[in-house]
Amino acid sequence: MAKENIAGLVTELIRPTVTSMGYTLWDVTYAKEGADWHLEVTIDKPEGITIEDCEAVHRAIDPLLDEADPIEDAYHLDVSSPGIERQLRTDAHLLASIGEVCEAKLFAPLNGSRTLKGELADYHDGIIRLRTPAGEVEVERSAVSKIKTVYFD
Repeated sequence: MAKENIAGLVTELIRPTVTSMGYTLWDVTYAKEGADWHLEVTIDKPEGITIEDCEAVHRAIDPLLDEADPIEDAYHLDVSSPGIERQLRTDAHLLASIGEVCEAKLFAPLNGSRTLKGELADYHDGIIRLRTPAGEVEVERSAVSKIKTVYFD
């Protein structure tokens, strides 16, 4: 199986279990870090994630992964919280983060800057709308290389 398909397959395999436990499956990634492969499962819930939550999900999904055996290589299973500053990789991530302060890195400068910071006001039809100190800015999702929530004091 192609490496890029593994995260999607694992997502479909574990989503019912994770959701039945009361968590949102925020993300699944499968990537090489140094010499090792890591399957990272990121979970969330409104009141936040504790280490106990991560342990419970790890224990619940580990047997599912062992039984289905979707990954040929040896890998490390990591279950974590998306954290306060979280990557917004999917449409669902963007929609879930409306109202949050975000930082968007652009592929090309817009008004002389490659970085936009502001409240994520809306996301619709591939258009991200941010409320910045200078006013509202709309940018196409395809123009954004990376967007994440940010925490300000």
